[in-house]
Amino acid sequence: MTPRPDRTAPRVTATTPWRPLVVLGATLVLAACQRHAPVDPAASTAATVAAPVAVTALRDIPACPAGASVMEGWNDRAPPRRIFGNTWYVGTCGLAAVLVTSDQGHVLIDGGTTPAGPLIEANIRTLGFDPQDVKYLLNSHEHYDHAAGLAHLQAATGAPLLARSPAVATLRNGRSDRSDPQFLEEGSAFPAVAEVMAIGDDEVVRVGPLALTAHATPGHAPGGTSWTWRSCEAGRCLDIAYTDSVSAISDAQYRYLDHPQMVEAFRRGLDTLAALPCDVHVTPHPLGSNLFIRLQGDAATPLVQPGACRRYAQMGHTQLDTRLAEEAAGRAP
Repeated sequence: MTPRPDRTAPRVTATTPWRPLVVLGATLVLAACQRHAPVDPAASTAATVAAPVAVTALRDIPACPAGASVMEGWNDRAPPRRIFGNTWYVGTCGLAAVLVTSDQGHVLIDGGTTPAGPLIEANIRTLGFDPQDVKYLLNSHEHYDHAAGLAHLQAATGAPLLARSPAVATLRNGRSDRSDPQFLEEGSAFPAVAEVMAIGDDEVVRVGPLALTAHATPGHAPGGTSWTWRSCEAGRCLDIAYTDSVSAISDAQYRYLDHPQMVEAFRRGLDTLAALPCDVHVTPHPLGSNLFIRLQGDAATPLVQPGACRRYAQMGHTQLDTRLAEEAAGRAP
């Protein structure tokens, strides 16, 4: 795809990681956090855009059913809503997509399945934002359930997709290779994305006042990437962490014990996850971080939960250790 004339190469700059407090609770097996680059709070405050939400349109979107599992609702439109400040949920009931907005352009993370792509576009419009104002697409990892809708969203926005180098070929081809633990899973192919640009670990994607940092979190997939940024609302600023999956699952042939470099990288990602500043924790599967419940404002399950990324990282370590022990015992994947 030929980008619009105002497109330029991604404004990315290497940053020195920092390690403040981590926050929030997590469930299930689907995300990872990492280090975050400091962002000017004043710039973040300026980036908080109030969307002219179409209230009537929102009323026509059914709420996601309570009690659903993490494997349900992937292709069911969720009501779009503000997460915090200039950060908005625009995904489905089972697959997250997050829009980070500013008056100089927006950034969209993840595209869901092929049917989910148009639903994400519709949610962006329902909130009152123009998809053509999205300057960059980002991705958590290169599996069907988070990448298949990106081709549609690139056509709708004209935005290039930025990804770490291990994911670039898969995103361009719509098909992974044996480096992916889930390579042989049925139905894993997805529509190829025409324009994919490589970025490095710990680099910052900038659009006006927005600054989103990429963190390498491979293991669930070779190109696994977590994203962090800062959002402000009414003078209060929070660190947002959109964290990739940490589940050590595979097709019937892949053994993590046969790929020690992947295991080492997996553990590094989990360690940095534990040190992330993540006042607000969001996972590619929203139920993996109880996001919808936390957005309800219930004091018993608040949006901000101290220690979330640390707990989530520990869960990932435990699951990886269990998987390796099962392989050593001769159990099939």
